[in-house]
Amino acid sequence: MSEHIKLEDAVEFAENPEPRCPCVLLLDTSGSMRGEPIEALSKGLVAFKNDITKDPLASRRVEIAVVTFDNEVKVVQDFVTVDQFNPPELSAQGQTFMGSAIHKALDLIQARKARYRQNGVAYYRPWVFMITDGEPQGEPESVVQQAAQRLKADEAAKRVAFFAVGVEGADMAKLAEIVVRTPVKLIGLNFVEMFVWLSRSMEKVAQSKTDEQVALPPPGWGTV
Repeated sequence: MSEHIKLEDAVEFAENPEPRCPCVLLLDTSGSMRGEPIEALSKGLVAFKNDITKDPLASRRVEIAVVTFDNEVKVVQDFVTVDQFNPPELSAQGQTFMGSAIHKALDLIQARKARYRQNGVAYYRPWVFMITDGEPQGEPESVVQQAAQRLKADEAAKRVAFFAVGVEGADMAKLAEIVVRTPVKLIGLNFVEMFVWLSRSMEKVAQSKTDEQVALPPPGWGTV
């Protein structure tokens, strides 16, 4: 790791020594999300930012990273506290490299936790929040299977809490095979309600102790 990153980390964590609650937003930007869905998703991200920054404690504790996946898996935003988070402009094209995207999200979390440990910063169990309207497409089945196995191991060891949301047209049965927690089906394009729920849930986590079990509000924006 470069000295530059170490110094930046040291400054960042000295200025804000609060325990961190990292959350990766894993967003499907494949071709089928084009048009209304991707626009609604973008509006939802803005609502998330606006809602969560009203909570001064969550603003300093919750860290957001954004990973998009289509034919490419891109980290469009590395971890920043929500007060520094600018919702990215999203566009949709290509296929659905979901397995590779799950690997990328788990890699990001692993690296971030290593940075917390190096700087003596406490952290909550990281969240990954995946939003997709399809199923894995265009990548080898083995990549998807490895991602599912890794996810199961990480959930069992409490290394991550992984939530999957299926938009209209998503293959919910396929999603349920990949993830551990029951995927939630979004009602219509209720992205704003969903992101406000995510914001409130992250606020509850940020106000708890790092090893505390937090009861989340029921997701009124979706069905299980």
